[in-house]
Amino acid sequence: MTRIDQRFAALKKAGKKAFVAYVMAGDPDRARSMEILKGLPAAGVDVIELGMPFTDPMADGSTIQLAGQRALDGGQTLIKTLEMAAEFRRQDNVTPIVLMGYYNPIYSHGVTQFLTDAKAAGIDGLIVVDLPPEEDDELCLPAQAAGLNFIRLATPTTDDRRLPKVMTNTSGFVYYVSITGITGAAAAQSTDVAPEVARIKAATDLPVIVGFGITTPEAAEAIAGVADGCVVGSAIVKEIGAGKPAADVLAFVARLAAGAHRG
Repeated sequence: MTRIDQRFAALKKAGKKAFVAYVMAGDPDRARSMEILKGLPAAGVDVIELGMPFTDPMADGSTIQLAGQRALDGGQTLIKTLEMAAEFRRQDNVTPIVLMGYYNPIYSHGVTQFLTDAKAAGIDGLIVVDLPPEEDDELCLPAQAAGLNFIRLATPTTDDRRLPKVMTNTSGFVYYVSITGITGAAAAQSTDVAPEVARIKAATDLPVIVGFGITTPEAAEAIAGVADGCVVGSAIVKEIGAGKPAADVLAFVARLAAGAHRG
């Protein structure tokens, strides 16, 4: 079992919903990014999604795009992102870390070398948004063979014919994208999400975590209440982008986490 599997098993046993937080590695700079990253578990984060900066983040709205650009302007690279994960692991060997991003940096690094380096850095899973199931031989299957979960996205446009294909080779959890479009574009509604989560859960035994469009503790509570947990990214990244101190960012994360855990 990966740390992701262990964490969700523990949450299920405790009857709790999961709170997943996304931050961009190296945003706004390495020192502050590292401070925030290290503070996430104490703020109530169950699973960390660590963004890999990329020059063409096609699934992301302006908030995440700007975060990635700030990180890249500061010299952040895939290797430095893995180094951040390794530094985090020296103080925390239990909180799962999922790398989230796009395939190009991984391809440029070399898949075999990337998987070796990611495993050594303490990475537990991958979300690679531009690799469909038809390309599983490219990264998904090698990642799982290396002991990493490969987490797939399902969306409102993933119909019943497509869903079984999306679930094939997915592990760790399923990330349900609550809205059509890019990150940070609209607000998620629990009344819309609930039937979609039920449909996905009928097709898999994996936890279903809902992301996109969750910006407040109240929204986190409502969405977690109809799923196995929720993800917040853009709202946290916006706080970082506004130049707020790490302590203030983490206090905001703690309020979101408390909302999700009430779900």
